[in-house]
Amino acid sequence: MSVTRWPAPDAFAAVMATGILSIAARNHQYSWLSDTLGVLATGLLVVLGAAATRAVTRWDLRDPDVTLRLFTFVAACAVLDSRLVAHPVVVRLLGAIALTAWLVLLILTCRNLAAGGRVALRGSAHGAGELASVGTSGLAILAAQVARHTGDRGWTAVAMAVWLLAIAIYIAMTWLILWRAVHERKDRDGLEPDDWILMGALAIATLAGHTIYGVAVGWPAGAVRAVTAVTWVAASLWIPPLVYFVLHRINRRPAVLKLTGAWWALVFPLGMYSVATGAMATELRMPALQTLSLVFYWNALTAWLIVAVAGLLRARALSAAALHRRGGASARSAWPIPTSRARRGR
Repeated sequence: MSVTRWPAPDAFAAVMATGILSIAARNHQYSWLSDTLGVLATGLLVVLGAAATRAVTRWDLRDPDVTLRLFTFVAACAVLDSRLVAHPVVVRLLGAIALTAWLVLLILTCRNLAAGGRVALRGSAHGAGELASVGTSGLAILAAQVARHTGDRGWTAVAMAVWLLAIAIYIAMTWLILWRAVHERKDRDGLEPDDWILMGALAIATLAGHTIYGVAVGWPAGAVRAVTAVTWVAASLWIPPLVYFVLHRINRRPAVLKLTGAWWALVFPLGMYSVATGAMATELRMPALQTLSLVFYWNALTAWLIVAVAGLLRARALSAAALHRRGGASARSAWPIPTSRARRGR
């Protein structure tokens, strides 16, 4: 599917990237930067949310690619919810919105995927498919936070169930993506920017596991910790091949460096890996991982600045081009008037 009109269904990836960098900045004691990014993420969510309510009638909600990309809205709400945990009213509102959107999108996506055959599923599989797992892990984090603040163990059970569902979705979508990659020999050209969500989905699953571990009691706590370690290791193992394929693709096709909204899907995994690694550093008491978290934070912030500036420049150029086209059209429509007057004068 190609979406040319703004906003695209996955436009909320910009909110995800900005919000997670705000959380990472807070974790690394950059308070002023965290607050600035938090305000930007909140403003982006409001603006994009308003635009999406008008654009929803233009989106084909029978297309699984559209509904999968819309899970960026769920993840964006979950990330901001975690960032604004000190504001209970906002937290409840965002949590309710995220849960409602998740339920609707899950139903629509299951319907859309069931309508196609295995070959169709394979043909449409790409990194954005992991956004369903990302959004589901975000909900698991919210449920774990509710359990922490209320002390209700029922919420802990809900968080664990949703977390396991997120991992199951990840396994299913990854199998489809790898199946397509092998069948089409996709690695000849390298991976797309949104394929970095293969790593980002595991990183947010790691953060979800860490949050759940903090409220789990008894034997489940040990199991949660073990699975969390596995997801973090798996996320780490994705990084070398993803870097290789990105560089390989740029070398073969330099035009891929042209900015598209998909590049926000690269920034978010970098920021999420920073936060997840910082959580593992605390859990395992390994200061070296805290250093690694800081390195990935600055890499993610640099990528965020590049994509944000490029996006602003592109928006300016598109606005100028639109004004030029409108000006040309006005001039052409006005041209016959003086001509006809000249003829009447003769």
